[in-house]
Amino acid sequence: MIEIQNLSRQFGAIKAVDEISFQIEPGEIIGFLGPNGAGKTTTMRMMVGYLQPSAGAILIDGKSIFDDPIATSRKIGYLPENNPLYDDMTVYEFLDYIAALREIRGDAFSARLNYVMQNCGLTEVLHQKIGTLSKGYRQRTGLAQAIIHDPEILIMDEPTSGLDPNQILEIRDLILELGKSKTLILSSHIMQEVQALCDRIIIIDKGRIVANDSKENLVRGIGKTQTLQLELEAVNPDFSELLEQHTVSLKSFKQIDERCELVFEAPAELDLKRILARFCAAQGWLVLGSSTKKHSLEDIFVNLTKGGQDYPEERQITESSPETDPEEQALPESDPDLTEAAPQEEEQA
Repeated sequence: MIEIQNLSRQFGAIKAVDEISFQIEPGEIIGFLGPNGAGKTTTMRMMVGYLQPSAGAILIDGKSIFDDPIATSRKIGYLPENNPLYDDMTVYEFLDYIAALREIRGDAFSARLNYVMQNCGLTEVLHQKIGTLSKGYRQRTGLAQAIIHDPEILIMDEPTSGLDPNQILEIRDLILELGKSKTLILSSHIMQEVQALCDRIIIIDKGRIVANDSKENLVRGIGKTQTLQLELEAVNPDFSELLEQHTVSLKSFKQIDERCELVFEAPAELDLKRILARFCAAQGWLVLGSSTKKHSLEDIFVNLTKGGQDYPEERQITESSPETDPEEQALPESDPDLTEAAPQEEEQA
């Protein structure tokens, strides 16, 4: 089990993470969401031991990750958002290097290499230089290094960034397969991805946790109202009588020739579709179509984080922290010295 206890991290005057606490049970797939600058990446960097907390504790199975960093590193695989790689190495050389750092050699390395080649789709580019790879293949290579040592816990920051739709589906299937035997923490701005993959959602905003619950409970929590879109064959229809009789509000109206489009909002318990249908029939208006908008994870995210100030975490680090190296980047926890070989950001092929 992973336990985050009153975790905080400051960069100069900015408190990027502000006394957050949560637990993750073995085998859970957690969606870790938040707007830019909310504290997601900073939290993940602390969870893999790359950053030291200003306060609080991170425990795995009751032990601090900082008590024995090497043992902790064996349990965790990390795919950072900017996916640092050695451009002058081939994919094979890079994976061999990462495996050596993790003391995986001989038959064990061969078995793990075969696994990541097949599941990350790297067979065709295994002996190609990383600097010549497309962004999609670079992302696959980053995922392969994160799972080469078969970790118990996998932390992924935007794992499908830069992939085409087919590749995204393949990586999602791999994540679901990994989730059967591992604890996964997934950060993504693709809400459909999180909704499809995750058992539980944690949303952070301005360094504080604003939601921590199952998808179903989160939707119920904001589902106190309903929104209905109505299309009519009518010219400037008057709904004032209906609005006075029921707790219904007209949110928008658009007249297009002899057709109009309207959006109504009402309490969730109200049978809004039936009420509107009867009212329109009584007025002699022809209903061309109606649809009820269901709340989604995107609605929840916007509802909980709207109005937040956009401060990218990288800018917080480089502009606000006299104690932090301006060139600091998110790197695999197994090799902090990779900072000296920061990768090219642009796709080269």
